[in-house]
Amino acid sequence: MPKKLTAVRKRPRIRNWIAYLCEALVTSGAMPTWEAATYLTENLFGEKPNPRLLTPSNPHEVTAQLLHRLYQPIVEAASRHVMLPSASVVHIFTDISLTGNSAVLLVLFPGHHKPQKLLILDAAKAWDLVFPDAESFNAWAEERYRQLVNALRSALVNDDVENNLLKPAV
Repeated sequence: MPKKLTAVRKRPRIRNWIAYLCEALVTSGAMPTWEAATYLTENLFGEKPNPRLLTPSNPHEVTAQLLHRLYQPIVEAASRHVMLPSASVVHIFTDISLTGNSAVLLVLFPGHHKPQKLLILDAAKAWDLVFPDAESFNAWAEERYRQLVNALRSALVNDDVENNLLKPAV
């Protein structure tokens, strides 16, 4: 029995990102609970390629919307974890490709008169962004979350170092 408890403790903690995304869609007012659950189920699980992204009359918009809906809650969680200064914000930019990799750029805007910093450039074939089960999606989202937390920490530390070096000595 003790060996089992040790094994359970050593497993990395991965949050339920599907529930987190669903809650984000509902609290933002994008859709009601039942619709958010259906939207995520239909777009995250099934066969590749995701036919819902290629069949509408506006596939670029639908794909950009899906990518924003996947990344925005991850950005919000990472921003809270790192405790970004109030003047700082992370923006999500997408460059959609229907034939190749779409680009998702996460850019830190640290405040007034400070240069923006590219945190993550993630390339993904949006229509292949389909997962066999919830565990594999949660692992995918957790990986991006950890990358973003590390990138934010690095950017904030570098910003503090630059500010301290540029201050005049008294």
